[in-house]
Amino acid sequence: MKSSLSRQNRSALLMRATVWFSAAVTMAALLFIILYILIKGIPHLTPELFAWTYTSDNVSLTPALINTLSMTALSLLFAVPAGIGAAVYLSEYARRGNRLVSVVRITAETLSGIPSIVYGLFGSLFFVRALGLGKSLVSGALTLSIMILPLIMRTTEEALLSVPDSYREGSFGLGAGRLRTVFRIVLPSAVPGILAGVILGIGRIVGESAALIFTAGTVAEVATSLGDSARTLSVHMYALSCEGLHIDQTYATAVVLLVLVIAINALSDLIAGKLGGGNKNG
Repeated sequence: MKSSLSRQNRSALLMRATVWFSAAVTMAALLFIILYILIKGIPHLTPELFAWTYTSDNVSLTPALINTLSMTALSLLFAVPAGIGAAVYLSEYARRGNRLVSVVRITAETLSGIPSIVYGLFGSLFFVRALGLGKSLVSGALTLSIMILPLIMRTTEEALLSVPDSYREGSFGLGAGRLRTVFRIVLPSAVPGILAGVILGIGRIVGESAALIFTAGTVAEVATSLGDSARTLSVHMYALSCEGLHIDQTYATAVVLLVLVIAINALSDLIAGKLGGGNKNG
């Protein structure tokens, strides 16, 4: 009896040590990457780097920063409504055990694992050439929206499924229809989970370069229309590193990209907290 208890205690201690060690390694790697980027990049954040017009001398990142924000907003405009709508159908309207639902879920999970370069080649063949959109902001946004659509759809579906059925039953008991229940009860309760998927999608958009090189192009100017070629921050970093003449500015651009991602995540968490608090109070 004592030997079995001591064996269980040793196993629990070993598992606890493994968990703490894995967490420590992960945090150490994350801190190392962040500190390395900050140390290498902050000293090279000069005013010329934020000039409005890009030249080969100042290699300004401002046009790429503006294009990144435009690309993110446009991609989310395409992907979020479609992803949430598909998730609502799969979780609220489709019959449980429906074969179509299983096929859609497997397809979404498969699409999530496809390399971004494949999406870039598809966007180049379909949006750029077949539809005649050219290398443009809209071609890049459509490609990215397809790339993040499975992610948003699956995370939204999981968030909707996590809402207790008692919420739905209570709404139906008060006389509300299914559509009203979904939009007034289920979706507001699932907002934090939905925003988590949107945040992941934003992170993938901001950090994407392979797909955008084939679809959005590398013109270092602010895109003034949907048909203009647009270089994002990640593509800007790739172009500078390939040239090999402005490595210091590449690290500085990485700092700006890191700050942008952190700011977007913080803003999304703040919105999720406010909406979640509002739902609890209601």
